[in-house]
Amino acid sequence: MRSTALLTLALLALGTPAMAQTPAAKAPWDEAFLPPAPQWQGASQALIRDASDPWVTAFEADPGHDFSPNYVDTRAWFDKLDKATKLVRVEDFGVSPEGRPIFAVIASKDGDKLDPKKPLLLVQCGIHPGEIDGKDAGMMLLRDMAFHGKDGLLDKVNLVLIPILSVDGHERSGPYSRPNQRGPRIQGWRNTATNQNLNRDFMKLDQPEMQALKRLQAKYKADLYVDVHVTDGMDYQYDVTYGYNGEDGVWSRSPATAKWLDDAFKPAMNQSLEAEGHIPGELVFGIDERNPKAGLSDGGLGERFSNGWGSAAHVPTILIENHSLKPHAQRVLGTYVFIETALKLLAQKGESLRAAIAADSALRPATIPANFVADDKPSLTRAFKGIRYETYDSVASGATEIRWLGQADPELWQLPFYSSHPTLQLARPKAYWVPSYRADIIERLKLHGVKVETLDAPKTVPVEMLRLVEPKLAPRANEGHVQMSVEQVTTQQRDWTFPKGSVRVSTDQPLGDLVVLLLEPQSSESVFAWGMVPEVLSRVEYIEPYAIAPLAEKMMAADPALKAEFEAKLKAEPKFAADPDARLAWFYKRTPFYDQRHLLYPIAREK
Repeated sequence: MRSTALLTLALLALGTPAMAQTPAAKAPWDEAFLPPAPQWQGASQALIRDASDPWVTAFEADPGHDFSPNYVDTRAWFDKLDKATKLVRVEDFGVSPEGRPIFAVIASKDGDKLDPKKPLLLVQCGIHPGEIDGKDAGMMLLRDMAFHGKDGLLDKVNLVLIPILSVDGHERSGPYSRPNQRGPRIQGWRNTATNQNLNRDFMKLDQPEMQALKRLQAKYKADLYVDVHVTDGMDYQYDVTYGYNGEDGVWSRSPATAKWLDDAFKPAMNQSLEAEGHIPGELVFGIDERNPKAGLSDGGLGERFSNGWGSAAHVPTILIENHSLKPHAQRVLGTYVFIETALKLLAQKGESLRAAIAADSALRPATIPANFVADDKPSLTRAFKGIRYETYDSVASGATEIRWLGQADPELWQLPFYSSHPTLQLARPKAYWVPSYRADIIERLKLHGVKVETLDAPKTVPVEMLRLVEPKLAPRANEGHVQMSVEQVTTQQRDWTFPKGSVRVSTDQPLGDLVVLLLEPQSSESVFAWGMVPEVLSRVEYIEPYAIAPLAEKMMAADPALKAEFEAKLKAEPKFAADPDARLAWFYKRTPFYDQRHLLYPIAREK
């Protein structure tokens, strides 16, 4: 009896699915603790096929439309579809850490070789596998293209669907993955098998799943990239929210494509969703979870996310965040309408989008905005379709908490909206030089699609070297890295010899902005910021006090200016004056014995 009780307690502490097997009364987490969902009836419900259809999906066949199939069943369904129609083929494009093939589904009338004249839509689902609406919507739409008269969608456009990007996370599934989300009842896990969040990997490219995605993107060169998620946070009426960098005039590195999305895409998409009974909205985030009317923000414009990367890489990228408190069926159907409408818009207006991409890719701005943070003051007031709520004093938290009531507020909320702004402007050099011994950085650049010139012999080049001033280590690890930051660098002109295999990376290329953001150490998305250049923090060699103390005396005697500088520092900094080691270190740094590569960034600029 005692061992059984201990096992039960252990399972409760671990929060594993095994606790559902414990007899006796239902646990609190098995009860409905989420806010009620408003009643919904949309025209898109007609898209659901009857269970008698031989190609009915697992989502549709489920009586409550609250189920999403596992990886094996999903792959088997797509393989069967591949054999049944010439419109669809399945293509493996990577392998996960646990050995599962990562696959894409290509829908086209072109056969094995896609016509480059046709615009291409890339829809990526399951980067967070619990947020799997896009997979179920994609299965329905591809089935309808193959067997129910929607093959005309492929007359002028091609589709590449990634049903599940994080396949290992998809299979770490259970009913306790996403407590803030209504369905499906079995959900995948947010992170990968290596406990990494793929949705933070669009710049650093650490993970095999993301590396595989980059190779697929290079192969198919999407004209429009859609990244399908489900959001958390405050309740509201919108069921399909989406956004992109540059929306409504906010900062963008791809202004022409942002304008196309604003003018050509968004109005037509919203009209289509509304016609099918959905409520589309702009992607926003509440700034205070306990005060819904405190205001909204854009969530930041970081390049580690798909839409931030897309803006820097000049790939029109839309981030969908379906609302987590809406039923799974409502979200899936909204995603179906979104993908179908995106295909129609590309067929109609793909040529103008390509013109916008070309215009953005030709830009070579002298400075590149970086390191975005939220504005201190709101930039505008935004009308917002809220949900009624009340507040109560929680015994658990000891604070006033929100209770959402599941009823649409008939009055539009007028909420302050906080945009983001860059805190740094990075000057664009002519090129960068990356030494061959940093082959890992060179490989990441190539994965991004950056063009490099590789040395076939050592070469001495006049460059600008950067020395980091007081870099700081983050207090804790993030995404498998101990991040670094540096606010100031000093520069020096040097003739530097780069060994064979080193690369010159010109910024005069379409991905030049991305290059600057990756290689400037002050950029919050750089290889330095992600802790990939830790060797520069290590100082080699030291000097004993018995050697540096008399040397310091001689240095002051030989250089009155140095002596005056030292004495001034003693007066200005009492802590320094009282520290013998710091005083001697000050002199050591000014000798030729000091490690000249300490804090010297190994990636050089060519001005």
